Amino acid sequence: MEDPNLPEITVFTCIYCGYTSIDMAGTTGIQYPADVKVVKLPCTGKTDILYILKALEHGADAVMVVACAKGTCHHLEGNLRAEKRVGRAKKILNEVGLGGERAEIFFVTGSQGYSFAEAVREMTDRVQRLGANPLKNGAPALPSPLPPPPPAADRFQIG
Repeated sequence: MEDPNLPEITVFTCIYCGYTSIDMAGTTGIQYPADVKVVKLPCTGKTDILYILKALEHGADAVMVVACAKGTCHHLEGNLRAEKRVGRAKKILNEVGLGGERAEIFFVTGSQGYSFAEAVREMTDRVQRLGANPLKNGAPALPSPLPPPPPAADRFQIG
């Protein structure tokens, strides 16, 4: 049974090194202290800023991206694109008052189950320091990080 006091952490990971490190932690019995929800992607380069924001909006206390170690990405630079997106998400989270510390990227190799577990411990410590995600308690949803599009008549110039 899950402990309701444990932070809920959403993990976006690639199907290569990232997920293999999570699997390695599980198969070798390495313990980590959080309620972790794993979302597998073909590559962490597919991690969208909106995924990170929506995970928090839907009640995750923190979001981790677990990517291939730098220089070893199976899609060459997907992990570097993910790193930039996590950086932008952190900036947005600071701007809206949730705190950019709620999002982080970790680079691992497939054999590093212990590194995944240590990353979860680090994020758990952060959440305990920051407190639970305030959006869990019925706070209004995050404001959109993008301005609304102009009316259709303003978007297209004919003539």
